Amino acid sequence: MYTDGTYLQSTGSWHQQDSPWKAAHVKSMLERNGLEPETICEIGCGAGEILNWLSRGLPGNAKLTGYEISPQAYALCQARARDGLTFRLGDLLDEDNDPYDVVMAIDVFEHVEDYLGFLRRLKTKGRFKIFHIPLDLSLQSLLRVSPILKLRREVGHLHYFTKETALKTLEHAGYEVVDHAFTATAVELPNRGWKANLMKLPRRLLHAVSPDWAARLFGGYSLMVLAK
Repeated sequence: MYTDGTYLQSTGSWHQQDSPWKAAHVKSMLERNGLEPETICEIGCGAGEILNWLSRGLPGNAKLTGYEISPQAYALCQARARDGLTFRLGDLLDEDNDPYDVVMAIDVFEHVEDYLGFLRRLKTKGRFKIFHIPLDLSLQSLLRVSPILKLRREVGHLHYFTKETALKTLEHAGYEVVDHAFTATAVELPNRGWKANLMKLPRRLLHAVSPDWAARLFGGYSLMVLAK
């Protein structure tokens, strides 16, 4: 679905509208851990909009590279390419490059059939890795079932995580988790649909008490992880 145009048709924009928000969380994670990378790579960069926003918001002269296997997404990337921001049609895992300072996989490995193999191969590609992982498993999603089936049907999620299973997955694949933080997808992003908007208030109220319980009960969260 990623190489024949199906995914672009299903999403309409390859999630470009969410990219400034995701880039802001990546920047926050880098700053919080005192990282000023000179080279950044994103595997599965989609339309390239996250890298586009990062390239304008990071200090220094970092060089950013995006890899994408979809010809349709790669075509969208080309409008963003410039000095210091390049894109390649292909798979980073098949390249024999020097390791990057930071490699990002933003909403990626839940789509990959052999996700543990993917993570192990990715480990050598960068000194630090930043993952953004949707937390699709919650009490609400398990009771309703339909949200998980919709994610599988429309955006190709093959694996589903809680915070705990996401972190253990990275550890199982050989990573050392340096830092992690929730991103409140359903609360912070606009236009998520009337059901998500209806749940914003209870999510915010419970989040103020315990973000962990808000994620476990209501869902609508992802996890940003810095690992090495």
